[in-house]
Amino acid sequence: MVVKYLGAAYLVYLGIKMILSSGEASAPFAVRRAGPAKAFRDGVIVETLNVKTAMFFLAFIPQFVSAQQAMAPQFILLGSICVLLNSTVDLVAIFAASRIVGSGVAKAARERLLSRLSGATMMTLGVIVAIANREA
Repeated sequence: MVVKYLGAAYLVYLGIKMILSSGEASAPFAVRRAGPAKAFRDGVIVETLNVKTAMFFLAFIPQFVSAQQAMAPQFILLGSICVLLNSTVDLVAIFAASRIVGSGVAKAARERLLSRLSGATMMTLGVIVAIANREA
């Protein structure tokens, strides 16, 4: 319980710190482009080795598999649909983030807004962590 409340307090502290930050533009840093092939390969490796991904598929997909038909093809089809939908959402987020970061108009205002939104999110997560399973 102590670790839980310390973690929650730390999230709230980080959120307050982000909200109260002066909003000064952070120093730009160089980002080295690796190319789409390397990004794809790295993504596949990370998701393949991610235990949470495997646990999700093993817990979620069997609910939709019919016992009257071969399991492997159903599992592969449903898993592929899930990956396709997740990848589509990720691509939309990437393109949206690219447009936000790429345009130079009102960059400082966007940074302040994003910092405050991130701070509010951190504070909310801290509160949720603190009140979750209080009777446990």
